[in-house]
Amino acid sequence: MKNISIFNLEMTSPTQLMPKNTHQGLSLVKVNIKQFQFNRFLYQFVGAAWQWTDKLSWSDSQWQAYSEADNLHLYVAYLEGAPAGYFELQQQEGGNVEIMYFGLGERFIGQGFGGYLLTQAIEHAWALPHTRRVWVHTCSLDHPSALQNYQARGFSLFKTDIEPQTASAK
Repeated sequence: MKNISIFNLEMTSPTQLMPKNTHQGLSLVKVNIKQFQFNRFLYQFVGAAWQWTDKLSWSDSQWQAYSEADNLHLYVAYLEGAPAGYFELQQQEGGNVEIMYFGLGERFIGQGFGGYLLTQAIEHAWALPHTRRVWVHTCSLDHPSALQNYQARGFSLFKTDIEPQTASAK
């Protein structure tokens, strides 16, 4: 069984952002009415291709507690009315904001949307009150360009962990 590499990346200043501003027709909507079922749908919509399995066994009450927490912010990208991808930002102690989940649906991968959507995630994270650090983790099971996209937008790798394949990736 192959091991999984978990890459932890951070940005400690908004000036580190190297934006990609070409939106390719994507529109971004902040979800202000929290509905855990929508977060679960997006998690499965994007995560199925990348073996996101850690939350698949969650109960409705677990999803609701996570998704409807005051410190979690959900943004959805649409293309011509269809959901194309999403990101969740979680405000944490000490001014940390984690990009909890980020990604595109399979049909929207490889069309130049990833850099723009990640730029939006980073800009919205820095716009949250008291943000001092934006961070994210990805893994070797993710899209082959994921780590490169994070680094191209200005994230720096600060830690790599190795876990057995049986561990959940995200």
